[in-house]
Amino acid sequence: FCQPGGWQLSKERKQPTFFVVVLTDIDSERHYCSCLTFYEAEINLQVRNKNTGRSEEESGLIQPAEVFAPKSLVLVSRLDYPEIFRACLGLIYTVYVDSLNVSLETLIANLCSCLVPASGGSQ
Repeated sequence: FCQPGGWQLSKERKQPTFFVVVLTDIDSERHYCSCLTFYEAEINLQVRNKNTGRSEEESGLIQPAEVFAPKSLVLVSRLDYPEIFRACLGLIYTVYVDSLNVSLETLIANLCSCLVPASGGSQ
């Protein structure tokens, strides 16, 4: 459900996309799945150089990525707050992509400990 177009490699980096999928369980309870899908460079360091027969890793030459693979961040909740979840996933994405000096585990733990207001209450 987080990659409805299928898992396909791309020759170019695509812009991140955000969408929400609503799943219903056996008790008719709704689960809101906020998905942020982005493309990350795939570098295969074990590719053999055609001229020398050595791998790029052995020769010290690392070629730029030729393909990009989709990755998804998914937040599942019983609450319907798509804009808040979009902001949370955007924050996690930014920390991950920019390699900021913040532990992802700490960031996610802090986000999970936030109090969410009751439905219909003030934000």
